[in-house]
Amino acid sequence: MNSTSRTSIGVKETILGIQFLFVAFGATVLVPLLVGIDPSVALFSAGVGTIIFHFITKGKVPVYLGSSFAFIAPMIACSKLYGMPAMFGGIIAVGIIYAIVSTIIKLRGTRFIELLFPSVVVGPVIMLIGLSLAPNGVNMAKTNWAVSGSVLMVAIFTVMAGKGIFKLIPIFVGLTFGYILSMVLGTIDYTPILSAKWFALPEFIAPEFKWQAMLYMIPVAIAPIIEHVGDMYAIGGVVNKNYIKDPGLHRTLLGDGIATMLAGFLGGPPNTTYSEVTGAVSLTKVTNPAILRITAVTAIVFSLCGKVSGFLQTIPQAVLGGLMLLLFGMIASVGIKTLVDSRIDMNNTRNQVIISVVLTMGIGGAVFQIGDFALQGIGLASLVGVILNLILPGRSKAVKKTNKDDIVI
Repeated sequence: MNSTSRTSIGVKETILGIQFLFVAFGATVLVPLLVGIDPSVALFSAGVGTIIFHFITKGKVPVYLGSSFAFIAPMIACSKLYGMPAMFGGIIAVGIIYAIVSTIIKLRGTRFIELLFPSVVVGPVIMLIGLSLAPNGVNMAKTNWAVSGSVLMVAIFTVMAGKGIFKLIPIFVGLTFGYILSMVLGTIDYTPILSAKWFALPEFIAPEFKWQAMLYMIPVAIAPIIEHVGDMYAIGGVVNKNYIKDPGLHRTLLGDGIATMLAGFLGGPPNTTYSEVTGAVSLTKVTNPAILRITAVTAIVFSLCGKVSGFLQTIPQAVLGGLMLLLFGMIASVGIKTLVDSRIDMNNTRNQVIISVVLTMGIGGAVFQIGDFALQGIGLASLVGVILNLILPGRSKAVKKTNKDDIVI
């Protein structure tokens, strides 16, 4: 670790580190609950992955890595097509892609990211991530509309009217409210908690490597790579440092990649830097990266408590569904915001074609199949978007010449 990042850690700093976990806790465990993975594995891989990220980035960047929502739909579909272990092999392949892109950035600079993945492609892909999951949210919510509707309203109120740290944890607040409401209604089965041990290793799953599953998952990496760049600019703006140059975007992306590969080997979801924690850093003015390493250690400790995993498994479907109704829609809205913020000309026929084809192929469930290999959903739509952007005439010449360490988004 860089010596400049080392500061004394006392009781106050330790408490802050634990507090940051609760900012990211809801989202971290929500992904595995939706995919059907032991949430303790997600906590463990997120904690260890965060520590690895800090090591690779010389301990300079105050971030926490958690479960990525971008991969929920592809993980569900891939596990159905090729099996859960093969899906984890696909996650490892995604981490390798991160590492390859990191190497290219180190050697050639970052201009190629905008050339391959402009906003006109990334925007609709992000929209797909949310829209493709909408049916799952509705199916979970309709198990008890009264509960899911109440949870939805609490989450909306927290987002709109929450103050301070509460505004950053709508998922955690919604989960807590929904769980208490379900307790009052007597709809919770406590068997998983009662049967769980206080200390237990997470249920790790060894990956299998099937080229079909790996090729299925790889295209989904497009949106998270762009998201990572935005996150690095965001946390840099909060701390008033240029993390794109120091420790370098190639290091931060490599940290994400190694953490994602580790998650695949352990049987956990892909990891990504969490914007919620960036918001908490901005709110609390706590910018010491060492405190985020305390957050990571806390996640590991929680993952080793069997009662925590048992508790998470008792959360009713309706509670999760109520949160999904808001969360998946907000993910889609980020895609729209990407197009708006980038000032994409929607009167331009070329842009209309790319966006419309990406959305219709993704939402419509288009499948490209050769023998045992099938590419569909977000992965296929992302790949088609990249190809259309490259081959259609009239590509914008607005991408400016950049220095090796610059990036245009």
